[in-house]
Amino acid sequence: MTNLFKKYDVPAPRYTSYPTVPYWSDTPSSEEWIKDLKKVFTLDESSWSLYIHIPFCESLCTYCGCNTTITRNHSVEAAYVETLLAEWNKYKTLVPEFTEHEIKEIHLGGGTPTFLSSENLELIISTILRDTKISADFEGSIEIDPRKTTVDQLKTLYRLGFSRVSLGVQDFNYEVQEIVNRIQPFDMTKEITDAAREIGYTSVNFDLIYGMPLQTKEYIINTVKQTLELMPERIALYSMAMVPWIKPAQRKFKNTDVPQGEAKRELYELSRKMLLDAGYIEIGMDHFALKDDKLAIALEENTLHRNFMGYTPQRTDILLGLGVSSISETPWSFHQNEKVLPLYEQKVASEELPTLRGHKLSQEDITQRDIILNLMTKWECEIQDDNEWNRLTESLAPLIEDGLLSMDNKNVKIAEKGRPFIRNICMAFDLQLINKKPETRLFSQSL
Repeated sequence: MTNLFKKYDVPAPRYTSYPTVPYWSDTPSSEEWIKDLKKVFTLDESSWSLYIHIPFCESLCTYCGCNTTITRNHSVEAAYVETLLAEWNKYKTLVPEFTEHEIKEIHLGGGTPTFLSSENLELIISTILRDTKISADFEGSIEIDPRKTTVDQLKTLYRLGFSRVSLGVQDFNYEVQEIVNRIQPFDMTKEITDAAREIGYTSVNFDLIYGMPLQTKEYIINTVKQTLELMPERIALYSMAMVPWIKPAQRKFKNTDVPQGEAKRELYELSRKMLLDAGYIEIGMDHFALKDDKLAIALEENTLHRNFMGYTPQRTDILLGLGVSSISETPWSFHQNEKVLPLYEQKVASEELPTLRGHKLSQEDITQRDIILNLMTKWECEIQDDNEWNRLTESLAPLIEDGLLSMDNKNVKIAEKGRPFIRNICMAFDLQLINKKPETRLFSQSL
């Protein structure tokens, strides 16, 4: 496999959407965006989910690629919560169907959602839930930083119907934590994990990262061992995305500090084997779950979905994003809010939709999106178009020769050997990327 890792370790999208964000080119007008949202609700049994972005962090984790605002000034909370609810009120006015159709999921992401006080978390969630119909299988989830999360915050959200927490862990070793400016002892993570379970949360996720500065084989083994002491229901094992052209703080790392190529991939393979040996099921790209977790069940039942929030056990017709930089989607379009906090606040205060950019999907986009989604969630896809099948037969020939996938009777199936190369495989189906090669560096390395 060593030669394959060298061969395929190239810049590649993560395919949280198709087209990928750099290839969005046709932003829907406010009227078109609202029309698409309303159109969804004309479909039978339509449903929706909600993502809320909280950008604030008290300190900068230098590995992080998220959209964050670094501050210790908690007086910013009130204004941001007011803006979030004003944006929600705008959508309620323009699309009253949101209040008439079931909401299936709310996810709070960041930044650090638990930067907000219990009172402000309750104000946001209780207001939205009061305005909507709640699905019988509603799931509320939140990303938490164990360093900045209280039992009271968890109790507040649990009372509002939240049942899942996702903990940022990354690596348990002090030297790695120190260089990325995130000191988080194991006992701190254990304490908040135990507290969440005692309160009644039924699903705990740990985010781990391989390829961190100063991370060694011994360190990653230690991190996984300590993770297995707590047996979270889900684990996301991400590759560290080195994107210093986007996140200048990553320029503080020396090239010799960061595992690369074969050395980096070995960290993943060691971790993966340990997780599989411990009974976890591999879920698509970078994710693992215990066999009785909803993600593992969704994989078995072919209902697994992937969107900007990652892997989810169910697909909804709308993902609505509130907050700075949040991304929304319908079957026919994408929409992203302003990424700069003052601009987002100004637009909402002016009673505008805080649009930064978006994309209206062509029929070709829709076809390729579904193909790539099937590859990401089912490891296979069907190709109906004869010309596309002929093109793929030629372009995928090297990957077939390397044993990464097979093609037969209009079906493309990724081999187990090919799973680590899923991003590379998806690139062969990415017509936007094929038709317009990037002139500058856009994506992190695939492995």
